[in-house]
Amino acid sequence: MFANVIVDVPAKQTNRTFDYKIPDSMRGWVGIGSRVGVPFGPRVVQGFVVGLSETADVAASKLKPIAQVMDLVPPLTPELVELARWISRTYLCHEITALQAMIPGALKAKYERYVTAGDSAGEDDAVMSFGQLSFDNRAEIAGFVRSKGHVPLEQLLERFAEDGALIQQMIKGGELREVQTIKDRLSAKKVLVVFPPEDPAVLEPCVGMLPAGAKRQKEVLEYLIGHPVPVRLTELALELNVGAGTIKGLADKGWIELRETEVFRDPYAGREFKRTQPLPFTEEQANVFEPIQDALAAVRHEVFLLHGVTGSGKTEVYLQAIRQCLDQDREAIVLVPEISLTPQMVERFKGRFGSEVAVLHSRLSNGERYDEWRKIALKQVRVVIGARSAIFAPFTKLGLVIIDEEHETSYKQEDSPKYHAREVAIERAIRHNAAVVLGSATPSLESYYRASESPARSGAVVRAGLAQGTKSVFGSSYRLLTMEERVQGRPLPPVHVVDMREELKQGNRSMFSRALYKAIEERLEKKQQAVLFLNRRGYSTFVMCRECGHTLGCPHCDISLTYHQSSHTVRCHYCGYAEPQAKTCPSCASEHIRFFGTGTQKVEEELGKLFPGIRVIRMDVDTTTEKGSHEKLLTMFRNREADILLGTQMVAKGLDFPDVTLVGVIAADTVLNLPDFRAGERTFQLLTQVAGRAGRHQLPGEVFVQTYTPEHYSIVTASGHDYEAFLQEELRMREAGGYPPYYRLILITISHEQIPMLVRTAESLVGRIKELLAQEYGIHDDSNVLGPVASPIPRIKDRYRFQCMIKYRGDSQLPSLVAKAVEAFDDVCRQHNVQIGIDVDPQLLM
Repeated sequence: MFANVIVDVPAKQTNRTFDYKIPDSMRGWVGIGSRVGVPFGPRVVQGFVVGLSETADVAASKLKPIAQVMDLVPPLTPELVELARWISRTYLCHEITALQAMIPGALKAKYERYVTAGDSAGEDDAVMSFGQLSFDNRAEIAGFVRSKGHVPLEQLLERFAEDGALIQQMIKGGELREVQTIKDRLSAKKVLVVFPPEDPAVLEPCVGMLPAGAKRQKEVLEYLIGHPVPVRLTELALELNVGAGTIKGLADKGWIELRETEVFRDPYAGREFKRTQPLPFTEEQANVFEPIQDALAAVRHEVFLLHGVTGSGKTEVYLQAIRQCLDQDREAIVLVPEISLTPQMVERFKGRFGSEVAVLHSRLSNGERYDEWRKIALKQVRVVIGARSAIFAPFTKLGLVIIDEEHETSYKQEDSPKYHAREVAIERAIRHNAAVVLGSATPSLESYYRASESPARSGAVVRAGLAQGTKSVFGSSYRLLTMEERVQGRPLPPVHVVDMREELKQGNRSMFSRALYKAIEERLEKKQQAVLFLNRRGYSTFVMCRECGHTLGCPHCDISLTYHQSSHTVRCHYCGYAEPQAKTCPSCASEHIRFFGTGTQKVEEELGKLFPGIRVIRMDVDTTTEKGSHEKLLTMFRNREADILLGTQMVAKGLDFPDVTLVGVIAADTVLNLPDFRAGERTFQLLTQVAGRAGRHQLPGEVFVQTYTPEHYSIVTASGHDYEAFLQEELRMREAGGYPPYYRLILITISHEQIPMLVRTAESLVGRIKELLAQEYGIHDDSNVLGPVASPIPRIKDRYRFQCMIKYRGDSQLPSLVAKAVEAFDDVCRQHNVQIGIDVDPQLLM
């Protein structure tokens, strides 16, 4: 039996399978999806078994055997192995990169080098060549290794710090042998558990056998007689206030048993989730649930786009769809943006499905994530809620995938493999005949366009000029489901757009307009709460000398430094560079350094000045770095320990607080001015989402949007909660510019430390792409290939960056053609440290 293995060496030459013999002792353990250690050249590397066969392409005598099997049960299912191959082809990455993305970080290979005793006794001339090194050292080293069996190389070099050259000579001479092994980065957690006898009565005579001075041991025995169940050693010691040695002494006598037992790290240990029951549907909820229910009952693959306004009850639809899926003995995955994976969201799913839910997100420790993943693999849970990578949960009976806030750009991974979770979800669902529900109050234009062929067509799509039968360049169509009203008929909050240019004319130079100031004042008087949104962290967005105009910039990136008042530093939000606050201008030595722009820290300070005694909770990357800080801050706000929740995108979605009656957007133009064709769409989405935080319960809400461009269509339509009007205008502009959803994009980014080398490579690469386009498709029109030009941020981490954008209308062969062009530059990249990245269907163009 032979195994087809993809090895953990991401390179063009190794992006294929290699055949290995499966030793007889491993035949029962090696399957498709297994992680194995295989000899590859002079070392042992991790690999994934992607196929099994009875024959091999080369003679069996020439094949090496698998060295080790790393899991009792393969961590990847055969379906996930096939999915990795699809990701590799679709997003132009190495297959091993796609496979590695599917397993938790704890299972990523950790290579360790060991030294064992060799077969040779060593040569005399080898000893003589070391003159001053005595034979005693050689014998002591060999004896130490033999006594240990195998010793980590680092430990051996530390133990014999002066004998590094001798150890090297002994390895070359065969007296010692260097072996590389593979370990997981993390292991299962094990604890000591006390097991009393099955019949606790046998402990009663033991109590009398203890000497009079052993009072603590008597307490332990008496406790176990009354509580004859296994208990952790630490918990028993804490309960009785005794030392671990007291309990271990009883085990030494054979009266009780101590066993090392594997336990799961539970991120929600000690938390009680109040169980909830399904709520009665509104008419709209019932209407959208029916087709989802039908698809689940028929075990039919179908993709639904659920377009529901904020507060319309999409989550309850999700919950009841999951219940039907579980009743059919199938499994469900729920994806939410990392930023929306709040304790409140987790509580809803845990409250409905209890211990059947596993949670996967970046705020868990590595151990907690590993154990949540193991619960999935061991079939202990049937529902997974998590961020982007949770789409790779190793389910085998997948029935439903839900993607909430489907428009979020965070569903697209920015590092290789640059997959989009939405497309991966649909591909998985096809393989399982599963239903997919994409939910959003502001669907992405690509998704809404794909729903334009739906039986429930929206009038807006027709008015936007998408003719019947229009075929999306992004693939198969979705079925559109709409919910236009909030639960219990609650109105959407009125949105007031404040022109900050007029505020300046009236002499108001504050970051708060007079209307927003008055609204905050009223909420404080009424003991109500408010959410303030600003998509900029820090104190000020740039620092400039008023004498010469010099702006403090990052020495490693072409970006200005942001001032952080709490630490008195200026920081780069791209590479992490930081330096102390400047006292004088580094260009002209002037002391007239001033801070411009507004960040969340500055807003927090200004609130304190304008409203003495106001209680503000600030949520941004700087305040939520510690584990549990996100949950702690939101709990404080829910408990009315603050009047204002101030933050970046973290406060824009997924939050539901009954006393929030005011939402203020400090600066609506931050995203609008980015050099990205999606800037208008993202502005509309952000404003609509953050506005939806107000008035979600009994108290009516109100929203104030401060802007310097009140006439922009994305702000006008967002203020009217008018997605259809926005869609019509945005689609018109996208069609004129040749952007998605009318065209697909491939973004190629080339980077190097030296501009001349970068320019030569970029121009040669783009020239090669144009040649291939002409050969394959007869395309000689350069309008399909834009660039190369400098990226919007021309330098990051001391590397200059150029980019090229290719527009195409859905030809599936074009990405592979681009990959072929890039492969021709492999030698250039390797010899000159040029980096070339390919992003299919990019979400960020910076």
